[in-house]
Amino acid sequence: MTNVADLQTAVASLPEREYSQFRRWFLERDWREWDREIEEDSKAGKLDFLFQEAAQAPQ
Repeated sequence: MTNVADLQTAVASLPEREYSQFRRWFLERDWREWDREIEEDSKAGKLDFLFQEAAQAPQ
């Protein structure tokens, strides 16, 4: 199994174009994961405090 050090070495050795493609893929993957986490937290009520704070904020 590949470990983090192997991945770091592989990424560092990519040609610029392939690194750019990898970076784009990774960032898109990271954003999808972030969106999924926010969705789950919202459904679980973990973000309700934000709505309460916004409702209580001075206008």
